[in-house]
Amino acid sequence: MPSKNMLPKGHRRRTVRPEYVASRGVEETTPPVIPVLELEDDADVTDGIRHIIADPAAAGLRLDQYLAQAIPDISRARVQMLIEAGQVRVNGNLAKPKQKLVGGEPIEIEGAPRPEPLHAVPEDIPLDILFEDKYLAVVNKPAGMMVHAGSGSTDDARNRGTLVNALLFHLNALSEVGGDLRPGIVHRLDKQTSGIILVAKDDSTHRKLGEMFSRRQVAKTYIALVHGKLAKDNVTVTLPIARDLLRRIRMTTRRADGRSAVSHIKVLERIVSPYGLFTLVEVRIETGRTHQIRVHMQSLGHPVVGDHLYGAPHHIHLLHDTSPPGLEPEISLERNFLHAAHLSFAHPQTAKPMDLDAPLPVELESFLNALRNGKPLNSVESTA
Repeated sequence: MPSKNMLPKGHRRRTVRPEYVASRGVEETTPPVIPVLELEDDADVTDGIRHIIADPAAAGLRLDQYLAQAIPDISRARVQMLIEAGQVRVNGNLAKPKQKLVGGEPIEIEGAPRPEPLHAVPEDIPLDILFEDKYLAVVNKPAGMMVHAGSGSTDDARNRGTLVNALLFHLNALSEVGGDLRPGIVHRLDKQTSGIILVAKDDSTHRKLGEMFSRRQVAKTYIALVHGKLAKDNVTVTLPIARDLLRRIRMTTRRADGRSAVSHIKVLERIVSPYGLFTLVEVRIETGRTHQIRVHMQSLGHPVVGDHLYGAPHHIHLLHDTSPPGLEPEISLERNFLHAAHLSFAHPQTAKPMDLDAPLPVELESFLNALRNGKPLNSVESTA
């Protein structure tokens, strides 16, 4: 039987919030609408200083909140940076970080945000240099090492322990095309991916290598261990790749506006173990999209072992209780089983053919042999 409090039939999709609020004796309020300032009408720029009159609707709002809403070309983080740097005045006085407005105040913003730039510094970190001449170097990067600090980071701690820090210590010179945070860096590898990376020592070499990458004149081959059994010995994945709109740290093949990506996958070995089926593959990529191999393998339903971001389990469990005695109930790999194993290209300055190989790191080789032998290790950690 319908409740006496239910709305009449035909009106049950209508919200009753206004009636409820009224019955509670509470006035329903809406946040003030802050008009977006048009620079030519509501603000004046003199000698690099932007003059604004706070809108009356800004009464009670924090200064940083108001400016971020009113001026679309300045983010709230940048506004806070301006205030902390003493570049904002309210009623002629230096603004305070949590200052609230009453509406109608004159506001002056001097210049643009000036974050203190990060500069990579040399660090004595061991490097496995596979090749080096006066133009370039080829390095075998370990898993766990970032290639360079993020350009948006203001945390100096993130500007330590990177490949760039090590390169600055070991090499006499690096190209400046990539800027202060990325000197010499022509291409990148994910933090938990090991293997070959190419570094330019001068700007001319850097630009030539960049052109070679864009023209697909550099052949890159990876070794990966994936979960499950691939149905075919050879597979080519051409799904475009774009940023995942829900989880921004991930990439996806499910957006129509993705960038073209091509991965050629060749089965090297199929492994049957007490922990399930695995396939060792060689992957040659024509493009270098972010997370390309990882997201392409996920699209096939075979995530890279250790790649928790794209669906690989954190722990790999025994399939049956009747497995051979002495086996650990679960194993894990504290990195992605993905390694840039081979790089071939024509030297950009001498035209000499270059073919370089980097063997599997010991942690990956040990994990692989343990699976093959049916006696997996309890937990194999990266040596990085």
